[in-house]
Amino acid sequence: MTIDFASVTLAMAAMAYLFIFGLLVSRPLSTKADKALLLALLCNSVWLMVLTSQALSGEPGYEYRYSLEIIRNGGWIALFSVILGVSVRKIRKGATITISWFLLGLLILLATLGADAISRLLEAPELIPTALVPVGQVLIAIGGLVLVEQLWRNSDQNAMNHTKYLCIGAGAIFGYDFFLYADAILFSRISPALWEARGAINLLSSPLFGVALVARGRNRFDVRISRKMVFHTSVIVFTALYLMLMAIGGYYINALGGTWSKAVLITLLFFFTLLLIVAGSSHRIRARLLVFVTRHFFNYKYDYREEWLKVTRDLTTFDSDPDLSQSVVRIICSLVHSSAGALWLRDEHNHYAQQAAWNCQRLRHHQIDVTSELVDYMTQHEWIVNLREYREDPTLYNLMELPDPIEQYPKGWLVVPLYVREQLFGFVLVLKADMHVDLNWENYDLLKTVARQAGSYLAMLEAQDDLSEAKQFDAVNRTSAFLIHDLKTIIAQLSLLVKNAAKHRHNPQFIDDMIHTSEHALGKMNNLLQQIRNPVSRDTVVRVDIAALIAQAFEQVARRQPRPKLDGPTGSLYVEADREKLLAVFVHLLHNAQDATAKTGEIIVSLKQSPGWIVIFIQDTGSGMSDEFIKTQLFKPFESTKGLSGMGIGVYQSKEYVRKLGGAIDVTSELGVGSCFTIKLPAVEPE
Repeated sequence: MTIDFASVTLAMAAMAYLFIFGLLVSRPLSTKADKALLLALLCNSVWLMVLTSQALSGEPGYEYRYSLEIIRNGGWIALFSVILGVSVRKIRKGATITISWFLLGLLILLATLGADAISRLLEAPELIPTALVPVGQVLIAIGGLVLVEQLWRNSDQNAMNHTKYLCIGAGAIFGYDFFLYADAILFSRISPALWEARGAINLLSSPLFGVALVARGRNRFDVRISRKMVFHTSVIVFTALYLMLMAIGGYYINALGGTWSKAVLITLLFFFTLLLIVAGSSHRIRARLLVFVTRHFFNYKYDYREEWLKVTRDLTTFDSDPDLSQSVVRIICSLVHSSAGALWLRDEHNHYAQQAAWNCQRLRHHQIDVTSELVDYMTQHEWIVNLREYREDPTLYNLMELPDPIEQYPKGWLVVPLYVREQLFGFVLVLKADMHVDLNWENYDLLKTVARQAGSYLAMLEAQDDLSEAKQFDAVNRTSAFLIHDLKTIIAQLSLLVKNAAKHRHNPQFIDDMIHTSEHALGKMNNLLQQIRNPVSRDTVVRVDIAALIAQAFEQVARRQPRPKLDGPTGSLYVEADREKLLAVFVHLLHNAQDATAKTGEIIVSLKQSPGWIVIFIQDTGSGMSDEFIKTQLFKPFESTKGLSGMGIGVYQSKEYVRKLGGAIDVTSELGVGSCFTIKLPAVEPE
């Protein structure tokens, strides 16, 4: 008895799987998947023990190893069928129909190989020629890999932590079997080196099953069968069968011999590989495969959840109007495997104008009148117009006449209306599909549903554009209102001068005041002109002495009664601001206090310093304001208690500028008692 590498690794692998088997037996088998895993581990262990015995002593014979390998493969396939939720009862009910038919084919293949193995054990005539046995083994390995791929792709995210180890372990076993027997088909014999390494491969895979068992704990395998799952399964199966045919063809070419055989084999392998790559990259072939899978394995054409998520994702990933218009055309066309189309939307002139053309020529004369028969038909019937049906039998569409822009697309196929609030907002012209598509109620319902969603997005974007335009006009109007407000203040000052000129024209002090007021008005006018010429000019920020600024504000309002008084300390308190704008804030608040207070009343201004802040209080004994007015109107533009003489801008403008400086304006008031405005500004250190 010779102990070699193969016998050692096979024995170690058998013990490893027996250990995992014992680990699973020691735990409660609460699910069918647990029992199926137990069976698969047991079959694999027994098979490895038989291989060990063969490697050491040559006994038992090939027939026993062959039979146990069929049982071992059946155990793994049974495990994956249980995890994927397939049973005979579900097959009869039509559930999980695609994977069920696939497993049924594997079962028939296993049964055929099993019958052949039994006949060999009984020394009866072979049911399958020995040369074709590796072909059956390759097909079983392909089936196992497909099941592994499905479990990996469709496992619940929470279950993936333990499922991935099971998939990697089983995938390694089936993958190596595929490689082993495919090599045997090509070279008409099993490679001794590959066969001897089989035990080591199973040994290296065994820890993955143990990790999967420990990581799973008491969790369940959670798998969901989806259309994407079936589509990828079909791709893998077709690819595997294609490679299988390549291998068989290569085998026969090699068997024929001759001086050209190897060169021809290499050439054909390269050609068929290139053909497979080209076919896999073809949109039309993938679309046909998807239609084939949908037609033969599902009751419905679409996975509506996937379609809706995809449509929503595509509609929400746009940056501008043209991008959304193109996206809408592309989304609607892709629902029926078309790769070209155009979009018309209603414009402000009550015409339908072409907004986008995807993979087709954009028309120069594209307007469609709202009174056209096509628009009238879609408005009345809310139905998709099939131009192919229309050309075959126009009576189906009331013998309507198609507009010229639609006729200019000879490959036009479908006209899909876009409705917003039961009004025809626009429509999409879908050009001929890349392949023949049989339309039924599912296609039409999905097209209409997606078209409504797309129409709402387009309408929302149009409303957003209108709102943006309105905001631009609002900004212009607001700027004009601010300018008029400042002009009104200047006019009021000059009017007061003119009114008092006859009475005080010989008073030198009045002349000085008039000159000072005129200079101030001239400065304000120059500032307004500068603002008009350069509306985005930055403020001239300087260090401002608040006490000196308030004293200047007192001078500007000194002609009116009651005159404000400064109460409390007036030390050096500084802020950084545009001096003229901050002065305008205090002047406006003092003017408002004078307007609200009787001539016999009082207006007291006081300053207070707190860490990092300067707080100014402007308190009056005027008429006061209600809480409702303060909350809803005081700081809103164009709201005023002064009737036609006020514009309601000053307080709003003052608050906005103080907030721009990083401060705040607050107010407390009581009707019949008075008001107190509190201005809080960030302080800076004196130079």
